[in-house]
This record gives sequence, C-alpha cells and structure tokens, in this order.
Amino acid sequence: MSLQRFSQCSLAAAIAVAFSSMPSMAETNQDKDIEKIAVWSTGVKASSMYLNKENIATKQADHLSDLLRTIPGVDVGGAHSLNQRITIRSMDDKDLDISIDGARQNTYMYHHLGNLQIHADILQSVEIQVGSNSVLNGGLGGAVRFKTKQARDLLDQKQRFGGRVQISAGDNSGSNYSVTGYGLLTDDVDFLAYYNFVDRDNYEVGGGKILNENGEVFPGTDGMVKGLAGEIDDALIKFGLDLTEAQRVQFSYEKYTDEGNYSYRPDMGLATDLAITNALKVPLLWPTKLTRDTATINYQLSTNTTQVEAAIYTSTSELWRDEMGWAENPAFAMWAGVITGEATNSGFNILAETFVDGSISQELTYGIDYVKHDTDYTAKGEAGSNSSEEESTTLSLFVQDRIALNDQFTVIPGVRFDDYSIDSNLIDDDFTETSLAVALEFQASNDLLFKLSGTEIFKGPEIAEVFAGAGNNDLANPDIDAETGLNVELSFAYRVEVGEGELSTGATVFDTQINDYIYDYATPPEGSGVRSWKDNIGDLSVDGYEAYINYELKDLSFGITLSDAESELSAFTQYKDLDNARLDRQQGSTISAHANYELSALNLALNWEVLTVSDVDAGIDLDGASVDNSKDGYTVHNISAKWTPEQFEGLTVIFGVDNLFDEYYASQSSRTGLSFHPRFKELYLQDYEPGRNIKATIAYSF
Repeated sequence: MSLQRFSQCSLAAAIAVAFSSMPSMAETNQDKDIEKIAVWSTGVKASSMYLNKENIATKQADHLSDLLRTIPGVDVGGAHSLNQRITIRSMDDKDLDISIDGARQNTYMYHHLGNLQIHADILQSVEIQVGSNSVLNGGLGGAVRFKTKQARDLLDQKQRFGGRVQISAGDNSGSNYSVTGYGLLTDDVDFLAYYNFVDRDNYEVGGGKILNENGEVFPGTDGMVKGLAGEIDDALIKFGLDLTEAQRVQFSYEKYTDEGNYSYRPDMGLATDLAITNALKVPLLWPTKLTRDTATINYQLSTNTTQVEAAIYTSTSELWRDEMGWAENPAFAMWAGVITGEATNSGFNILAETFVDGSISQELTYGIDYVKHDTDYTAKGEAGSNSSEEESTTLSLFVQDRIALNDQFTVIPGVRFDDYSIDSNLIDDDFTETSLAVALEFQASNDLLFKLSGTEIFKGPEIAEVFAGAGNNDLANPDIDAETGLNVELSFAYRVEVGEGELSTGATVFDTQINDYIYDYATPPEGSGVRSWKDNIGDLSVDGYEAYINYELKDLSFGITLSDAESELSAFTQYKDLDNARLDRQQGSTISAHANYELSALNLALNWEVLTVSDVDAGIDLDGASVDNSKDGYTVHNISAKWTPEQFEGLTVIFGVDNLFDEYYASQSSRTGLSFHPRFKELYLQDYEPGRNIKATIAYSF
C-alpha cells in the first residue's frame, strides 16, 4: 500500500484518531491491509491505534480480555465468562453501542454481569471506535462491532468446500473444541455451520493464594476461585446468496448457552462470595443458565458510487437461576424460587455511503437505525409469583459528508436526530435530540495527518436491569433528563520509512463532557422508602490521551502504546457529597508493549506482550468500594509461539503461557477494593484474574 493511500483515508489507523465513529465503508473495503490483526479469521480494528498485519493468532483468546485488553483506551473487566464487560475510556458497556453482525447487544441483564455474551473463537472481525466522534454512532463512549465468520472468507480460491477442527486446553482454564464446515452449494449460494464447546474449570490465582485486604490468606480458600466451572455451547449457521455481482443477502442464526453452578455475584471475588454465604448460611454456588438467540438478515449492495449495508434482527437473552437454595436457611425460605429475566432487542439499520465526484470531492454517509428493547422479569416460588415488563424504542437518522476542499484540507460535518421513547417504572416519556458534529483534517504531507473533531452526544434514561426485577423496585422520577454533551478530540498520525523498516506513530488527546449524568444509585428523596434511585447528579468530564509507536522491519515488529483517562464529576447541589467523584471503572495510566518475530524458514511465529497498569489512589467514586477504593497496579507478561509445518498442510500448532510470572491481580475495570456492609461487615471485592496458564491449541483446516 502506498503512503499516498494512507494519507488520504486511513486516519482510523491512528491511535489518536478520534475522527469518525465508524470507519467509512470505503476504508473498510479498500484498506483491508491496514489496521488489522488476524486471530484465525478474526481481525481487530481500532481507531485508537495503527494496527498493521500483525499475526496474533497465538493469543488463543477464550475471553474477550485476551483479545482487546492491550488496545489503548479499551479494557475488558471481569474474569467470569458471564462477566465480559467492555470499557472504553473508563465508560462501561451501557454507554457503548455494541452489535454482532448488525444486531444490537445493549442488554442490561444484571448489575453483577457483563452485558455481552460471545466467545472470541467465533469472531471474524471486531471494529472498535474509541470515543464518540461521529454522528454515525449513538454511544456516549464509543462503539464496538463484532462480525462472525462467513464461508467466502474461509475458502481458498479453488475450494468449493472446506472445514476446520480445533482442540485447545489450558492447565489453568479448561478446554474447548470447535468444528466448522463451510462451502459453496452453488456458485451463488454459500453456507457455514459452526459449533464450539468450552469446558471451563475453576482457576488458580497468581501466587496460588487468595489474600484479603491485609495480604493474609483468606480463611477457607486454597488458591482456587470457585464458582467459575461451567460449559459454553455456541452454534452458528449461515446461508449467503449473491443476488447479483453487486448484491448479497445473508441469513444467520446463533445459539449461545453458558451454564453451570456459578457464584451468585459473578463480578465479585471469592472472598466476598464466601463472606456473604457464611453469614446467610446459604449455598455458595447456584444453578445458572444464560442464553442468547440471535437471528439476522443482512443485505449488501456495492456499485461504483454507492455502498449499502443493512440488517434486520431479533436477539433474545435469557438469564435463569434456580434460587431454591434460599430455603436452606428458614429465615430466607420466602425467597426460594426460580428467577427468569428475558431481554429482547429487535430492529433494523441501514448504512449507506455515496461518492460524489466534482470540482469538490464528497463522500456522503447516511442511514437509519431503529431498535426496540423489551424486558420481562418472572419470579416463581413458595411465596407466590412476581413479574414486571419494560420497553424502550430508539429511532435515529444521520448523515455525514466528507468534503475534500483541496489536497490538504478536508471538512467532515454531520447531523444526527434521535427519537427515544421509554415506558418504564422510572419514567414514561419521549426524548428527542438533534446532535451536530464537525471535523477538520489537515494533510501536512503524504506521511502526516492531523485531525480536530467535535461531536455532540445524547443518551436517554435507560430501562432497568431485567434480572433484578425489570424496574419493579425503581422509584419513579418523572423529572429525570437525558444525558447530553460534547466530545472534542485532537489527533495526528505519522508514518515514515526508517532504514529498511517502517515506523508509524500517532496520538489522540480528548475531552468528553457529559451533562446531567445519570447515576443508578443516587441518594433518594427523604421518606421515599428506598435505598437509592436513578437521577441526574451533575456534569461529568472524562479527559485523557492515547498514543502509540510501531516499527516493522522484515520479519520483526514491535510497538508500544500508552493511554490514560481521568473522570471527574461536578455534582449538583443536592448531591454535593459526590462532588469530584470519578467513575468506578477508571484505570490507572496504562502501557503495553509487544514484539513479534517470524522465523520464516521454520514456519514459526514468536510473540511477546506486556501490559502495565499503574496504581489508582483512593478517592470519591461512583458505585465503588466504600472503605478503600484504591486500586493496585500490575504487570502481566504473555508469550506464545505458532507453528505451521510445511509437511502437514493445514495443520497449526500454538503454544503459549499467559501471565508468565504468575502475577496476583485484578483488572481495574473489574470489581476491586474493600467495602463495608452492615450485616456482612467487611467485603473484599477483588475479582481475581487467573494466575499462570499454560495452554496449547491444535487446529487442522482442510
């Protein structure tokens, strides 16, 4: 790829590029060799860094954190399979636009879980927009788009049918196998059938000891985190039809199931689970099942001047838990029962891009996005039954125009209209907002690009978490306002040949202002009879930076990334005790580094990466630990090797060690710190990550 092409359309490759919330489809199609990391057939694209063709198949990712945690500005909190919680710039998944094959996945199931159910092995690509910097997305903090595998991308040019089998195992994680078949039924019809089974074990923490806040071994523990062992079944089937050379339609259905005897609060550490279990004299583990069923129809149109992508979908998630264990303590027998929470997202979206040639070149991107969220809660037990329902709908229209004024200056204005309706116990109302955005790009040279952007943001009050009653315990707040604000970013991207290699570097500085920030656990009005309610508590600011530098020289590549995001609340008068509070998911300054070396003669690829996160001092925060909310820093090293022997075509062998030096730590986007509960006393919330994990994968493609 020429540097000229880089200079014209690949700012999305810069870590500082907060320029467009979603890369243009032109960039997606024409720049496939830029900013892409391959994991089997999975590519990761991030607006916060320049990612070249760096092979990281050796990651053997079995949790999203394995795949995304080293991207600057991004983290994945939670160690449990039920708790994959993506954060961008300290904002959690409720503030992000997340989709799988175009189907929205913003489902607030339960505050002790993450809101995404997916296994990394099924993914073909992940596109991450770090920060909200375009009208094309509606998230306060950015967007994450997952795409699953499809047959035509797996087949060689001369193949009609193909398949793949894979077996993986780790000495501190469990095992899994996957089977995939794909092919062409006719020249115009293709199919893919995929199945993945994961047998997950409880794991041992770093150092082999579960410690309390004083560094002492927690009584009743042996270093193993209980409540993690379970099974995941993930099946996907797809049929694609090429209607013409320019049009394609695809039908897909995915069934995802995660089942096991799990801890009651999967986002909290074993020390907390044991303290509560021992105090209440109830079981430590509870039969739990989480399912997701997603059906999607995708359509694509590609002409010389216009490209269109559309999706119609329905995605239903259900969380089921057998809570008859409460009956083991007569004092809580009335709570015994079976609890079910169901959330359905259904809708459609259309995204189009049209190129207009003339005296001034233009790229128009425009579309519509409609989504309906329905939640249904049911509890049945000895004391009777209880149920609740809520719903919300969002209709969004947007248009963005990329106008090349000359060879150096490009201006990108945009406008977005959101019509949001919510029918809930909290509020029954409609919210509308028109948001504007503008960006200016300056092409200083073929190798250097600067960008300045400003984007207005909007988010209405959301429906309640479904598994905790779907709002039946919420106190009505008819005066609650929608969140609005502005995200401003300044970035640059630079690429140059150095010796026989290529150096790429970039940085972004950002400032995000969120007005009327909504807090789910605000102090309620006196005499309300509830412990908390949802209200606007003040104006929140999040500011920081992301930066990277990469160098590639023949078979050697290495790079370093840096990022930091700090948040601060300017509280309203009635919530002055929260003034200067930070977001609970805030991380310390983060540095990551990687090195890759290809031994071409041996068909061997070697990889090393390290992630270092600094301490976070104690201070006021939102929904964090009440006694000590400081966060310990940590450093984690991973190494791996991938071998593809010539004498066995189609065979791949991967060996790796995660957490090489057996670090004892918790992600700072997970639950951390020490809290006090009037009944349970001190609770150490630390959601421990796995210790050293030696793992291997054997895969055969045919």
